[in-house]
Amino acid sequence: MSIIEQKRHFDRIIERIEKARLRVSDHHIVKIVAASKYVDAEAIRALYAIGQRAFGENKVQDLVTKSEVLEDLPIEWHFIGSLQKNKINHLLALNPHLVHSIDSLDLAHALNERLARDGKTLRALVQVNSAYEESKSGFTPEEFQERYAQIQQECPHLHLQGIMSIGAHSNDITAIKKSFETTRHLFEFLPDATICSMGMSSDFELAIECGATMVRLGSILFPKS
Repeated sequence: MSIIEQKRHFDRIIERIEKARLRVSDHHIVKIVAASKYVDAEAIRALYAIGQRAFGENKVQDLVTKSEVLEDLPIEWHFIGSLQKNKINHLLALNPHLVHSIDSLDLAHALNERLARDGKTLRALVQVNSAYEESKSGFTPEEFQERYAQIQQECPHLHLQGIMSIGAHSNDITAIKKSFETTRHLFEFLPDATICSMGMSSDFELAIECGATMVRLGSILFPKS
């Protein structure tokens, strides 16, 4: 795909986001994080060249490698995958803009301990398993608010910005919508939260209509041909 074709493709995605956003409100703002886990550094560079600035990786080692190759670009790096505690040091050395996936008290405390040792802070989201799926990480909706408040209180080096979820893995639009509405409802009760991160390539318009302020788009941004 040429740079001109890629720009047209990107603009069509922006237009779809804009239409979904306006169905919510003229004032509703949506940010795109390009989920780049399946592409190489050059594909990221090409998307950066046509205007995308925030990129998210699922694996710490991939984030290390790609950020080194692309160190000449002021990319806003996000970590959007499940974080293993033995990878914390490597991740924090990169000073990511935002970590999307605080999915347990153990992880929150481990991050806070390391951040405190280094005199750092980290912007983060807490993950909710809004679809109650065993394959997904995160707190249940019933425990979410209590755990969010607990992390805020006990982990002062984590600056919580809001909530993250993955929509229900289903062909049933009603089930997907319900999982997004659950996430948005929880978001609305979080003190000072500004980010509701939900929606991916297959369901981002529905996520926006349900109140997402951040979407994580992968395959749709990086077409194969």
